[in-house]
Amino acid sequence: MKDVIRLGSGSGFWGDAIDPAEESLRKGKLDYLCMDYLAELTMALLQRMKLKNPEAGYIPDLIDHMRTLLPLARKSGTRIICNGGGVNPRAAGEQLRVLANELGLSGLRIAVVEGDDMVDRMDQLVEAGETLENMETGENGFNELRERVVAANVYTDSSGIRQALAEGADVVVTGRVSDNALYVGPIMHEFGWSHDADHADLIGSAITAGHIVECASACSGGMSSCFDEMPQMGMVGFPIVEFSRDGSFVVTKPEATGGKVNSFTVKEHLVYEIADPANYIMPDGIADFTSLTLEDLGNDRVRVSGVRGKGVPDRLKLVVGYQDGWIGEGTVMFPWPRAYERAVKARQTLTERFERLGLVADDILFSFVGLDTLHGPAAKNTEIPDLNEIGLRVAAKTRSRSEADKIRRACTQLWIMGPGGSAFGTPSKPRPVVAVWPTLIDPAAVTQTVTHLEV
Repeated sequence: MKDVIRLGSGSGFWGDAIDPAEESLRKGKLDYLCMDYLAELTMALLQRMKLKNPEAGYIPDLIDHMRTLLPLARKSGTRIICNGGGVNPRAAGEQLRVLANELGLSGLRIAVVEGDDMVDRMDQLVEAGETLENMETGENGFNELRERVVAANVYTDSSGIRQALAEGADVVVTGRVSDNALYVGPIMHEFGWSHDADHADLIGSAITAGHIVECASACSGGMSSCFDEMPQMGMVGFPIVEFSRDGSFVVTKPEATGGKVNSFTVKEHLVYEIADPANYIMPDGIADFTSLTLEDLGNDRVRVSGVRGKGVPDRLKLVVGYQDGWIGEGTVMFPWPRAYERAVKARQTLTERFERLGLVADDILFSFVGLDTLHGPAAKNTEIPDLNEIGLRVAAKTRSRSEADKIRRACTQLWIMGPGGSAFGTPSKPRPVVAVWPTLIDPAAVTQTVTHLEV
């Protein structure tokens, strides 16, 4: 029985680089490689893919990633846990079985964890008394969007992962488990912990470890405010956690890789996407970050200890994705001289065109790329110099695709209606908006299941 297990972070989002995960498998001496692919809107996008094709809905990159990683993991004895199943983990598991057969990996055990998809149970939840109040705004208007729901996934705990590992899985594919459950699951499995008061602090520590490394390079130099001090970020090493039975852990990365792991980079991700640091609420428990200690050991190693936990929460987060109209968008670039004046004139022209075209929009936004695209109204009101170039972006939210398409047409017409010297990219097609409605439900409404697929 091990006193320390090594867990590598293999992915921080859908679209992340695969070569650092490959490097961790080659150099990291990992017991587990944990791969996070999902964000809140990702689930709604995957659900739309599944509606078009019942065999889709998992992360499209997953199979290519596993083509590289599975042989390496088999060689090193590393078990892989990922949430790349998206809204269709069963289909993902079946495709991985096909891949494993193709690669000649006989005996590989693939486990599929399901139970987070609640889209067909929304009426049942309402009948059971759930108000489905928006947890961020306090709104109670769920019934108004009920018919436009395309996805509903609850953040589940590590129970399914732990069951799969206990039953011998080499690869675990899940849907919307919480990001850090990918790490909490193997830690609890290895050390035999349970969701009880005796293990609350230890589980709080496991949650903290998962939180720090779940976005991969975001704690080894990525997104750092000290970006200019980070070496060779094009060859960044993804983080590795050495987790001890006593609940303390070390964050590090493979040797001779880019980026840095120090107490500052760990702190940067520790405070990422949290509300109350004393109550970081996850399905497996509530972590208290205010008691922990960071010790910089040098050589890209940071020790974390002293985390407290507060047991499991009495509600689980459910994220509902629903159709919410269309976006029409266009961008036009203008050159020196008098670039800004050209862009202002183009804005006036577009406004007149929208009136002539009878555009019906819930909202229209103009922004000058290079001046206020990111800061919006908070941008500094400085005197505008004669810029080398500037862009005009316009976006409108509409109820229908045909109205959104008027934006594209009007921007294209600027080619000869607008100021001279303009430059265009490919016109953007209208795109549907999938909005999210976060709410809370009773954990008793959620049941996870595990299915094993033999190769």
